[in-house]
Amino acid sequence: MNTSLMHSDPFNGFRLFEDAVTHLMSSPRAARPWSPAVDIVESEEALTLKADLPDVKIEDIDVRVENNTLTLSGHRKFEKDENVKGYHRIERSFGEFTRTFAIPNTVNNEAVSADYTNGVLTIQLPKKEAAKPRQVKVAVQTGDARPQPTVAN
Repeated sequence: MNTSLMHSDPFNGFRLFEDAVTHLMSSPRAARPWSPAVDIVESEEALTLKADLPDVKIEDIDVRVENNTLTLSGHRKFEKDENVKGYHRIERSFGEFTRTFAIPNTVNNEAVSADYTNGVLTIQLPKKEAAKPRQVKVAVQTGDARPQPTVAN
């Protein structure tokens, strides 16, 4: 008769996660996809997206809005200098990238614009007029302010 107790390891899931992260971090950077950092801010007038794209040429950037989805894609090339013989460290990522973002129906897709300055891509997504907050003045009357009947003389 087998009377051994089953032993369960509560940290088994954590160890599997740790192994996956260790494998990812130890793999060469060239094998990992590049994903540029992005900030998105909303104001009353528009959504503004800023993406850090240093060393990416403007002709290598593609911005599209389709079916309420903003797609930002491009390519950063590794330009090896033949005069440099021994790289000590290469930490920056290179290659293709794609970022996609769902955009609300309140955005005017026809008026989207982009500007690329100093390695930062700024995309303006203006809101439709109907989506912008507006203030409506409402006349307030007291409860006993009823229309007075007019008396004919």
